[in-house]
Amino acid sequence: MLILGIDPGYAIIGYGVLDYKNNHFTVVDYGAITTEAGVPFNRRLEIIYDELTALIEKHRPEAMSVEKVFYNNNAKTVIDVSQARGVIMLAAQKCRVPVFEYTPLQVKQSVVGYGRAEKKQIQDMTRRILNLESVPKPDDTADALAMAICHGHASGSLMAAGTPGMRQLKIRKGI
Repeated sequence: MLILGIDPGYAIIGYGVLDYKNNHFTVVDYGAITTEAGVPFNRRLEIIYDELTALIEKHRPEAMSVEKVFYNNNAKTVIDVSQARGVIMLAAQKCRVPVFEYTPLQVKQSVVGYGRAEKKQIQDMTRRILNLESVPKPDDTADALAMAICHGHASGSLMAAGTPGMRQLKIRKGI
């Protein structure tokens, strides 16, 4: 299964594309979509949409794994990230890619096995699982790869549970 992991944002959107077969991950691509400060916000959203759509069209992932937005102390940041996340979800929908959402706790448990793991622990375990020489930079890219790993680990139980996204995936694959 080809999985596109996304760490949502509006300045830096991390992405990671992994092939997951027989409990083994193969790195296909990773990086970040960036928008510059000072550019009108609507234009930044357009850039995110266009670049993510091009990425989806290039790799044709079978699933997209996206981090659920959590509230922090800065309401404006949460609102702006939520708007960018909406654009990310729209790109997936328009390209007919099923979206699966995971909380930071779920990602930590899936990648490290411990829900209170620190960011460095998650990044190092992501590096180890993917057999990379170093932790990908920027951090948003490593986070996106962890999102894809989380979905790979969860996909077996999701298929068994018959969740709507996995039913859509099965239909798309002709299963």
